[in-house]
Amino acid sequence: MIATAQAGQLRLDSSAAQTLLHVSGDWTLAHLASLQQQMQGLAEQRQNIATLDFSELGALDTAGAALLAEVIGSARMSRLDQIARNLPPERQALLRTVGNAITQCRLDEKAPPPGNALGDVLERIGIATVAFWNHLVGVLGFIGLTLQTLIRGLLRPRSWRLTSLAAHMEQTGLDAVPIVGLLTFMVGAVVAFLGATVLQKFGATIYTVDLVGFSFLREFGVLLTAILLAGRTASAFTAQIGSMKANQEIDAIQAQGLDPVELLVLPRVLALLLTLPMLTFLAMICGLLGGAVVCALSLDISPRMFLNMLQNDIAVQHFLVGIVKAPVFAFIIAVIGCLEGFRVSGSAQSVGQHTTSSVVQSIFVVILLDAMFALFFMEMGW
Repeated sequence: MIATAQAGQLRLDSSAAQTLLHVSGDWTLAHLASLQQQMQGLAEQRQNIATLDFSELGALDTAGAALLAEVIGSARMSRLDQIARNLPPERQALLRTVGNAITQCRLDEKAPPPGNALGDVLERIGIATVAFWNHLVGVLGFIGLTLQTLIRGLLRPRSWRLTSLAAHMEQTGLDAVPIVGLLTFMVGAVVAFLGATVLQKFGATIYTVDLVGFSFLREFGVLLTAILLAGRTASAFTAQIGSMKANQEIDAIQAQGLDPVELLVLPRVLALLLTLPMLTFLAMICGLLGGAVVCALSLDISPRMFLNMLQNDIAVQHFLVGIVKAPVFAFIIAVIGCLEGFRVSGSAQSVGQHTTSSVVQSIFVVILLDAMFALFFMEMGW
C-alpha cells in the first residue's frame, strides 16, 4: 500500500477479461466533493466492475468508506474478500460495517405498506388491550405492596405516623364536609322533586319518602361521596407525590433508607379509609334532610311522618349495604391516586397528565365496583 496525500482517484481498466477498478489516493472527508463527482461519472459502469485494486489506497475514513461501499454495492459486499485486492482485513471490516449501516438505513426509510381500515382498528384494539392489561397488573401489584406494608406496619406500633395520619384526615375528611353536605342535600331535594312528579300520576306521592330513603341509603350517599373524593382527594394525592417525584424527594427518601410506601402511601390510605365512611354517613343524613325539606314544602309530609315512614318501611340492612361499600371505595381511590403519583416522570406536564388520569380511573373504578356490588346484593336478596 502506497501512502499518498492526494485526493482519491477511480480508474477503470477494461483491457482485461474482467473489468478492474483501481482505487488510489486519500478517501477522506476533506476530498468528499471531488470523490462524489468521480462517482457520478462512473455510475453507468458500476455494475460491470468485477474486481477492485486497493494497492494504491491512502488514508480512509468513514466518509470515504461510505462512498466505496456505494461503489461496491450491497450485493457484492459479502464477497469483498474475493473481489478486493490488496485490502487489509481491518479496512475490509470498516467497509462491511459502513455498508451494512447504509443498507439498514435505507430499509428503515422505506415507507410502510399501506394498511386497511380493519387491520388498523384491530391493531389499535390490541395495543389498547395490552396497555390495559399492563396497567391492571401494575394496580394489582401496588395493591399487594400496600397491603404487605400495612400488615408489616401493624406489627410495629413505633412506625405508625399518627401526625401525618391526622393531617391527611383533616385534608380528606374535615375539609370535604361542606361540599359533601351541600351536594347531597341538593341531590336529595332533586330526587324528591323527581319522585313527586312521577308518582303523582299514580296517586302515590307518599312513597317519595321511600324513594329518597332507598336511593340514599343504598346508592347515592356512598356513590356521590366517593365520586367527590375521587375528584378532590385522588388528584391531591397524585399531585403531592408527583411533585415530590419531580423534585427527586422520593429518591432522597430512599437514599436515607426509608420506605416511600410506608411514609407516603399508608397515611393517605388509612386517612381515607377512616374518613370516607364518616362522610358517607353525613351524605346519607344530608340527602334525607334534603328530601324531607321538599316533602314538607311540596307534598305536605311533615318531618314526623317522614321519619315514621323511614323507620317502618326501610330496614337497617339498607344502611349497612351502603356503608359497607365505603371502605372499598376509599382504598381503591387512595391506591390509584398514590400509584399515579409514583408514575410521574419528572416534568410539570407529566404531573398534570397523571393527575387527570387518577381522577378518571378512580371515578370509573368506583362506578364499576358499585355496579358489581348492586348485582351481588340483588342476587343475595339483600
